[in-house]
Amino acid sequence: MPEHIGTTDPEGVDFGWVMQMTFVLTIVIGAPVVALLGLWVGGLTTWMDKLEFAVRVGSVVWIITAGGLYAYARRRH
Repeated sequence: MPEHIGTTDPEGVDFGWVMQMTFVLTIVIGAPVVALLGLWVGGLTTWMDKLEFAVRVGSVVWIITAGGLYAYARRRH
């Protein structure tokens, strides 16, 4: 049995948790949001237009998700 190296007890916000949850929730929430909004936006005729739209909307979803999770983690501790 290997020797136990140690444990950590982070004070304040656990940024690893915030980053992981941001990644997961952005995919779970962001992908359907981008897909649904893309159905109603006109002018997305080329793949480049679709890519730019997805990046713009996805980045907004990512910022909102990360900010919300950070606030939640900060309030929780």
